[in-house]
Amino acid sequence: MNKVIISLAPVAASETRVEPGEVAEEVIAAERYGAAMVHLHVRDRTGQLTDDVTDFDKTIRLIRKGSNLILQASTGGLSAMDMTQRCAPLVQCPLVEMASLNGGSVNLGDAVYANSLPDMLFCAQSAARKLIVPEFEVFEVGMIGNILQLEPAVTLSRPLLFNTVFGHRGTMPATIDALVAFRQFIPKDALWGVTHYGRKGFSFLAAAIGMGADLVRIGFEDSQFISPDAHAENNLQLVEKLASIIRGMDREVATPDEARRILNIQPRPQEL
Repeated sequence: MNKVIISLAPVAASETRVEPGEVAEEVIAAERYGAAMVHLHVRDRTGQLTDDVTDFDKTIRLIRKGSNLILQASTGGLSAMDMTQRCAPLVQCPLVEMASLNGGSVNLGDAVYANSLPDMLFCAQSAARKLIVPEFEVFEVGMIGNILQLEPAVTLSRPLLFNTVFGHRGTMPATIDALVAFRQFIPKDALWGVTHYGRKGFSFLAAAIGMGADLVRIGFEDSQFISPDAHAENNLQLVEKLASIIRGMDREVATPDEARRILNIQPRPQEL
């Protein structure tokens, strides 16, 4: 496939000011620069993860009012919340079209990111009931097998989308050798993408684009670097640079509607 979906994850975990209007304004503008999807955690206005979807729902309603971006809710993040709480946006926010679904437990720095198989199944079933398409976050090769084990207990939307995540301390390193090895384990009929946490340059993402990645994630959640020695002033600069790299490699940046067709996302209500 020649199209590349740009997914924007705009809010850093360290952010202490998360205002729905401010987040929405930047995300809406990102569509013009090439973003097709936005990935958001449910946070309160101080940046803390929460199961109270009030501010999250307000944010995505504003984004929907001003753009056509695919709305993806995270069910992850290091917190003490159980999976019922983590899946709150899938149940309570009808505008959500996609959800991140983690493929297993892993060390993230000094913390253990717990995602048991029963929790994964609960999340997959919650998404399936709402016709929400999962994006499977895989930090290690074995997580691909975990995801495939979810069936037949739940019918997974096709095509499957695996977002391979590199760069967290304690997980797969962001090296070309690791990327090549990881890519070989993606099922032939599945889509795949890449996230580079802690990124300083764009060469690793460019390598994934050259290898045929269907999706690339960018944004302050993963890194604020626009170059190895400078931070971007905003997420728009990151999206713009990534889109330029994609086009420079003779591939095309997918629009939101093209991305929906690629991912087999069912139509959602436009206004509620």
